[in-house]
Amino acid sequence: MMVRNNTIRRKTVLFPRFPQSRVLSEWREIMVRLIIGVKGTGKTKQLIEQVHQAYETSKGSVVCIDQGDNLKYDINHKVRLIDAKDYMITDGQSLFGFVAGIYASNHDITDIFIDAALRICQNDMEAFKCFIKEVDCFSEKNGFQVTMTSSIPFDTADSEIKSYVTNWPQ
Repeated sequence: MMVRNNTIRRKTVLFPRFPQSRVLSEWREIMVRLIIGVKGTGKTKQLIEQVHQAYETSKGSVVCIDQGDNLKYDINHKVRLIDAKDYMITDGQSLFGFVAGIYASNHDITDIFIDAALRICQNDMEAFKCFIKEVDCFSEKNGFQVTMTSSIPFDTADSEIKSYVTNWPQ
């Protein structure tokens, strides 16, 4: 920037041009991740490992949302662990509003993890899909990652859900 007579002039910096579709698709791939499977398949264990990995490598804040205090002793105390029940989060819209509010209060957040997101949405699949789309747009706009677990069998997941899944069965 150059300052002249109390006005600021910005210098233009040119960046190499990439095909926009390739850049957007690569960017979108990492914003929202969904870990699915039936009960007992290790979804929460994967989430806990990813929370610890994010905490170790992140230069910002890491947040984990759970319904109840199931993860209380599994998550590092420096990761912000939030019980959804304490804030009366009972559907997809209130969960999205809560995520947006958390980010609005702390722009240093790099990762948000949500355990049992479908259960927090009262097992309402349509509300859950709407929540995923909203949080995908919001996280893309603000540059943080969201990882969620949900008890959805692989074979019953539709294409909308599968587009976010990161843990395909072997």
